[in-house]
Amino acid sequence: MAKKLVIVESAAKVKTISRFLGREYVVRSCQGHVMDLPKSELGVAVSEGFTPTFVATPSQEKVLNGLAKAAAGVEAVYLATDPDREGEAIAYHLSQHLDGHRARRISFNEITREAIRAAVVEPRDLDLRLVAAQQARRILDRLVGYQVSPILWKKVTTGLSAGRVQSVAVRLICEREEEIENFVAEEYWTINAECVAATGERFAASLAAIDGETLMAPGRLDKYGRRLASEQEASAERDKILRQRFVVAAFERAEKRRSPPPPFTTSKLQQAAARQFGFAGKKTMAVAQTLYEGVDVGGGERVGLITYMRTDSVRVAASAVSACRGFIKKRFGADYLPPKPRFYRSRRGAEEAHEAVRPTDVARTPEEMKVHLTADQFKLYGLVYRTFLASQMADAVYDTASAALEGGGYLFRASAQALKFPGFLKVTPRPDEAETRLPELSVGEAVTLASVTPEQHFTKPPSRYNDASLVQALEEYGIGRPSTYAPIVATVIERKYVERRRRTFYPTELGKLVNALLVASFPDIFNVKFTAQMESRLDDVEEGRAEWDAVLGEFYGPFAADLAQAEEVMDAVRDRASERTDVVCPACGGVMEVKWGRFGKYLRCENYPDCSETKDFARDENGKVVALEPEATGETCEKCGGAMVVKRGRYGEFLACENYPDCKNTRPIRKKVDAECPRCGGQLVQRRGKGGRRFYGCENYPDCEFTAAALPVKEECPSCGAPYLLKGKKGKYCASKDCDYLDTGKKR
Repeated sequence: MAKKLVIVESAAKVKTISRFLGREYVVRSCQGHVMDLPKSELGVAVSEGFTPTFVATPSQEKVLNGLAKAAAGVEAVYLATDPDREGEAIAYHLSQHLDGHRARRISFNEITREAIRAAVVEPRDLDLRLVAAQQARRILDRLVGYQVSPILWKKVTTGLSAGRVQSVAVRLICEREEEIENFVAEEYWTINAECVAATGERFAASLAAIDGETLMAPGRLDKYGRRLASEQEASAERDKILRQRFVVAAFERAEKRRSPPPPFTTSKLQQAAARQFGFAGKKTMAVAQTLYEGVDVGGGERVGLITYMRTDSVRVAASAVSACRGFIKKRFGADYLPPKPRFYRSRRGAEEAHEAVRPTDVARTPEEMKVHLTADQFKLYGLVYRTFLASQMADAVYDTASAALEGGGYLFRASAQALKFPGFLKVTPRPDEAETRLPELSVGEAVTLASVTPEQHFTKPPSRYNDASLVQALEEYGIGRPSTYAPIVATVIERKYVERRRRTFYPTELGKLVNALLVASFPDIFNVKFTAQMESRLDDVEEGRAEWDAVLGEFYGPFAADLAQAEEVMDAVRDRASERTDVVCPACGGVMEVKWGRFGKYLRCENYPDCSETKDFARDENGKVVALEPEATGETCEKCGGAMVVKRGRYGEFLACENYPDCKNTRPIRKKVDAECPRCGGQLVQRRGKGGRRFYGCENYPDCEFTAAALPVKEECPSCGAPYLLKGKKGKYCASKDCDYLDTGKKR
């Protein structure tokens, strides 16, 4: 019997760690959180100092019982959950369940033989400050979610939810969309010149100033200078420029050095993976998790390839730095190695107990590991590996040149840059970085402007957030922590508050409505600065500078006051969102008003609920509201004989009787496809099943119950002669119910 029990979070780690520790240890997985606040109630006694009631999650009861049985016959229990707040909280709950006086905490930043063995040699007590910080976060989220969400159910629709941090992310996206919608483009012009030096060499220059006043230039729109607002103005300046004599006012050649960026934190890894590979944050973290937990690198050896991937620190262990420098010198030569190791400073508030995301062994190059990795693992491992390697390499060196040309109050500037020594760019090259050159110029030398060309531009609105820029904004504002960035983005998309289109985020009508209601009702709680301050206060709990219940008390006072008047404020917001129109209600003659519902804005009669008439609408070229009549389909309602028309609902368009609400008959829209039913010869239609799953079925249902996940193939069955075969997981099979033919010749 094993003498010691090691409990980890993920089952994927069990096999790897078992091999490192040997037969003296048995390794088991707790499969994540084992206890949580109850789902059916608040679970927090606010009047009793915010005392929480944690209960075993139903799905984990069997796991807990198994762990208790495994712990009964061992001399020591080691809690090896992840090295962060959540991991510490899980370890705490496990210790409560497994007779805590025997359980000790161990942690490691990488899953390698050396790290695991070193951890079990030096177990420690649980860090109750980390536990308190995580408990405070969980209670905060529960107080907000369980008390605000029911109000949204009343004012919008059931099933909505409000998250303390996620709602702030939605606010950022909604406010950015509002900026874009309200943006008015401004025209401006720049002037470029082709210059000829005394030697006859040509180079390009751009107009930088007129009479000492800086000119507005592309890429510097945050610092508006003088604006050439029209083609006429730009042409007039061009004509003046062509009459001037220009000389070189300044010329300088210099050497510019560029230092490498630090190794990855969680947010920077997610940003880089989004930009280079188009990975969503959720995908990046899932792939990184597999690299951290262990990959079979051949010969039956399974090892973690990267360090723990949830971190906001850029600190690197001295042993890893030393190994990296040795590898660089051997692979690239001494010229690529800086005289001293590079050390980077983490942002304020970072958890320095963690290292940056780096390879566990710099000798395992991506090229050597490629055969053991999936395509996504190879991409991400290569990104982590090269960034870490570059972080300890020498600066890149550029030859630069700059010139200033003056004449008649006009100032043109020209610049050039060429790579002299690649340094760290040897492993992280920038292929889009073009080299430019300037001829040798002398101060006072006359320069001819061979051509002067005005160029039109328009100011552009701010870009919509994408996976990279949203995570960057969350980090800069101090919202969330490394372990929460990916879940925040995934949650707001899952809740239908935000949708991703072409890798950018757009708020949905539902998201705009919920955001407007929450911001108006809880101006502090769903405020960017307030949320960042709460993260800082949770850090204070972790560092022992504040008590968790005191932090909750600071939060709950203003929150309770907002909660008391939230319904009234939300009603006022919805009333302000209403807009009276010139559209007359066809049912009662009242005025139709623009209302804001779960699926966006719509028209509703002012006499609601006495009159429940609603319509979709659009705006004409003058912005006037125009009612949209339901699209006729030519189909007849089988219940009352009325016409079936197209309506919009939760799952998109559907058919409904025109006599609603007297007749509430509805049918799904069945899109006909160019194929006939292999059983009865009817037309096949595309249908939707549970969970939105699409499939094909016969239009003659229920008389014909034929369904298939894919369109039938018009190919004669070799067994029974039926004209169609179907495609399944095991291959092609006969469409006939009475034939068991598979194209493999085996029975189904």
